[in-house]
Amino acid sequence: MATDWLGSIVSINCGESLGVYQGRVSAVDQVSQTISLTRPFHNGVKCLVPEVTFRAGDITELKILEIPGPGDSRQCGDSQQMDTAMPGVGCQVGPSQNGTGKVLKKSLASSAPQNIPRRTDMKSQDIVISPQQQCSKSYMDRHMETLSQSKGFRRRHNSWSSSSRHPNQVTPKKSGLKNGQMKSKDDECFGDDIDEIPDTDFDFEGNLALFDKAAVFEEIETYERRSGTRSRGTPNEKPARYRHDENILESEPIVYRRIVVPQNPNKEFCTDSGLVVPSVSYELHKKLLAVAEKHGLTLERRLEMTGVCASQMALSLLGGPNRLNPKNVHQRPTVALLCGPHVKGAQGISCGRHLSNHDVHVILFLPNFVKMLESITNELNLFSKTQGQQVSSVKDLPDTPVDLVINCLDCHENAFLRDQPWYKAVVDWANQNRAPVLSIDPPISEMELGIDAKWSLALGLPLPLGERAGRVYLCDIGIPQKVFQEVGINYHSPFGCKFVIPLHST
Repeated sequence: MATDWLGSIVSINCGESLGVYQGRVSAVDQVSQTISLTRPFHNGVKCLVPEVTFRAGDITELKILEIPGPGDSRQCGDSQQMDTAMPGVGCQVGPSQNGTGKVLKKSLASSAPQNIPRRTDMKSQDIVISPQQQCSKSYMDRHMETLSQSKGFRRRHNSWSSSSRHPNQVTPKKSGLKNGQMKSKDDECFGDDIDEIPDTDFDFEGNLALFDKAAVFEEIETYERRSGTRSRGTPNEKPARYRHDENILESEPIVYRRIVVPQNPNKEFCTDSGLVVPSVSYELHKKLLAVAEKHGLTLERRLEMTGVCASQMALSLLGGPNRLNPKNVHQRPTVALLCGPHVKGAQGISCGRHLSNHDVHVILFLPNFVKMLESITNELNLFSKTQGQQVSSVKDLPDTPVDLVINCLDCHENAFLRDQPWYKAVVDWANQNRAPVLSIDPPISEMELGIDAKWSLALGLPLPLGERAGRVYLCDIGIPQKVFQEVGINYHSPFGCKFVIPLHST
């Protein structure tokens, strides 16, 4: 009875420790309860020994893949290569309770065939080793075992077999092949009939689950630690990432509070880089300007610096180089400059002169007074030499919306100007024009403002401005550091490479 299965192609599953073997039955010994396979394959990889013998106690499952027909002349131990098994009648044989294998059932339903790949014959020594010593359980063995479960995948991807050999297997040298041999290999890889390809797809998810990613990365990190290829840090630490504007060299800790005022500030701001800029009271700010003027920073110099910084900010708000270039002469921006008869108004006139020099259409509003301050008279004389337009009546202001309104109407001391008819008329015009408003050196928050600003520009150090001042910017008007120290302010410049910086409420 046992001799009837000689020459059959079987698949023997020996459990997780030994794996799956495939081959042609060469001998069955009922006395010693052993079965021998010739030209065996272990987990899809051809074994280095010509024959392997198994005990019944080591066999977990046995599948018959192909039964030789009556006219099959192939015998056990044939020197030719074994053909790929085709789906046929499947039988499952399992071990009995006493360890001897016996036939359990026989059905027409064919199980998933295990294909024996065709490999180039290689010379091997006739040595006898146990299945435990033949191959080690490795990731490639498990991978090939999964591949061997799909006949259609192996036939469609037979070209992968040469790249997925066992690490201990010697790759034969390529030799010149004739046209007939090349054609036979093409037929072997691409000559299957479409009807014979099974519908079951290859289990990519199950195959990927066999890959132990954590173990592989741990092995790589261990190799890097031993070889010293890792330049910095420990394997478990990620290297620090820096922005393009950050310094990678170690330096002293950053001190973000570099400006200290003698009195507790009512409000604090911070720059884009995180530096804290405290606000100062109007009395301390006025004293700072007086000390600076005593040391040579005259009013004319301060007006010029304020006009330059305010005009630079206004040019950026108007579009900068995207709008102010020779190709956009038809888009010349219009700025309405509202000034009062005080030093704040003189700062606005200085700003209007610089804007007019940069090809901006400036309309300057200044009410008529019999006597003007000397600073305003000097700034008006310079402004009259530009292409700017000066008006003294609200009726002469444009009816259409302008690009920007610069507000210099309010003053810290002269609050009575808000009761004048011209002031109320100008405030109504600005609120109806719906243009964005930039306030230069606005008064403190306790004083009510008639025009809501979108941006406000503070000089030197900011005042505790309210919400109606909009977004606060700070400009450098050239006050030396020792002047700050003289009034009791520990000062370190927060401007960096700029003269105008934005401030954020803390």
